[in-house]
Amino acid sequence: MKVSVIIPAAGLGTRMGRAAAEKTGTSRKQFMQLDNEPILLYTIRKFAASPEVSEIVVALRGEDAKWVTDTIARARITKPVRVVEGGDSRQHSVRNALAALAPDTDLVAVHDAVRPFIDLETIGKVIQEAAETGAAIVGIVPVDTVKMVQRNKIRQTIPRERLVLAQTPQVFRFELLKEAFRRAEADGFSGTDEASLVERLEQVEVSVVLGSERNIKITKPTDMEMARMLLAQETVVGEGAH
Repeated sequence: MKVSVIIPAAGLGTRMGRAAAEKTGTSRKQFMQLDNEPILLYTIRKFAASPEVSEIVVALRGEDAKWVTDTIARARITKPVRVVEGGDSRQHSVRNALAALAPDTDLVAVHDAVRPFIDLETIGKVIQEAAETGAAIVGIVPVDTVKMVQRNKIRQTIPRERLVLAQTPQVFRFELLKEAFRRAEADGFSGTDEASLVERLEQVEVSVVLGSERNIKITKPTDMEMARMLLAQETVVGEGAH
């Protein structure tokens, strides 16, 4: 089974802001440094370590391609990693990466560049679920009570057991995901994740594999402190395994 992983990494990092840029040298969160290496590289390594993954395709802005390609080469990643030009949106970047995949691809996993703490067990579970059902994402159940509001007035309390907070990877049959992107483009539909595009097809039900609160998405300056703590924990666990 050929599984290709797409990592959209063309974002401009506007939520990180000027303060983060002054402190780290970039507001592009995927290129911020954790222990002297870019976050993107940690994310790539996780999928390179997964036995289910065949290749990794990173969608980037054109001006970043050489630097990232050189960084990956120095890291000696154990799986094939390709770079393609991304777009102005996540959806555009993933669409470009899909067009670069070989016809014999079976499954496509899409993962946020700034979720470097995904674990191998979860990667394996969500790929296996998608292999069986056609579509699966990682998600967690919210711990806070969720309210539906209109302006600043509560209209409804939504039962938490019926909710999940979507994470990545999100994994789909190759042909299904291509069709979802074709339909979205034809309809002028823009989704916040790949599952929202697949849901519109009404061809398969998207399964949810339970994720972890450790699988954080680094989007704002305060997330970097949490990332450093999680990295330190991973390092200690890795050392203990030897």
